[in-house]
Amino acid sequence: MEVFDFHGEEVDECPRCGGLWFERGELDSALSSANNGDDNVQMEQQLYTRLRNYHRDCHACERVLTQQPLLPGHDLEVNACRSCLGVFVDHDCREMIVHSPQLQRDLAELNGDTGVKTWVFQFLSKMPVEFNIKPRTTPWLVYLLILINVAQFGLELAYPNWMQWTYDNLTLRPDQVMAGQQLWSLLTNMFIHGSVAHLLGNMYFLYVVGDNLEDVLGRWRFLAIYLACGLVGGVAQVLSDPGSDIPILGASGAVAGLFGMYLMWFRHASLTFMLWIFQKKLSPAWFFGIWLVINVIGVVQQGEGVAYWAHIGGFISGLVVGIAWRQRIMDANPVLAMLNHPKLQVLR
Repeated sequence: MEVFDFHGEEVDECPRCGGLWFERGELDSALSSANNGDDNVQMEQQLYTRLRNYHRDCHACERVLTQQPLLPGHDLEVNACRSCLGVFVDHDCREMIVHSPQLQRDLAELNGDTGVKTWVFQFLSKMPVEFNIKPRTTPWLVYLLILINVAQFGLELAYPNWMQWTYDNLTLRPDQVMAGQQLWSLLTNMFIHGSVAHLLGNMYFLYVVGDNLEDVLGRWRFLAIYLACGLVGGVAQVLSDPGSDIPILGASGAVAGLFGMYLMWFRHASLTFMLWIFQKKLSPAWFFGIWLVINVIGVVQQGEGVAYWAHIGGFISGLVVGIAWRQRIMDANPVLAMLNHPKLQVLR
């Protein structure tokens, strides 16, 4: 063994495998330093469930080490000695060990109960409640997009002439776009809404899923993808009925694109679903799966008044981005990658 400095704690490192040996208390001390001096780090107390014997003997007392889960609900494992309470960490687990205190806090939030407040909110508003990790940065761009949409709607209500001009020049009409006219409306239509319910619904979902996406993407990349998804959604709606002169408006296509990325990067999150008075936490796969089925049914039944193809087109474009950039996002966000582990257990 060789001496190795691990976040201010001198521990023993195996020169052959790169594993680290922590005497009793050293793991908590190192993790406390790695997490900005958090004195509440007590990861060693989690070592209580023996899984199986490990192929290595204890560095201190030469007894057989046992593999044990460091966190309940996650398969992050360490190798501990029940005799001297030392801990051996494999080289491949070093990065995950550093982030384990944050992961522990995140799991506590994700596994929170719905409670009376969330039930009352959803029962009255018909909107889901999200259980997800808190973004590291303030979603200023999401706030700005919401402000622009609300301000535009306010101007429509306050000034009838502005409303008429907006509907004539900024909403999306498939027949005009197919004729090469008002092509800018493919973008401008996503900032216009036809009713208070339409506006509130889109802005609520923009806030719910947008804050985490802006956090991992960065502001300007988030904006570019948001607009691109709205553009794809608009094109899909135009192509579905190119001769229509019915105006298309709303941020639904762009927000649906956020759904696709959220589904790929935040599988650990939960969104509440309410059927009559019964509330249930669902995974994003189930929640957006139900939403997608509703939109497909709308297309099949040729329902009017809703731009179903804009929703589907935006969602697919976001899904493509989510798949293409998934590894990049996970590499840049190690805690998010740990939360996306297929064996992660989230209470729903």
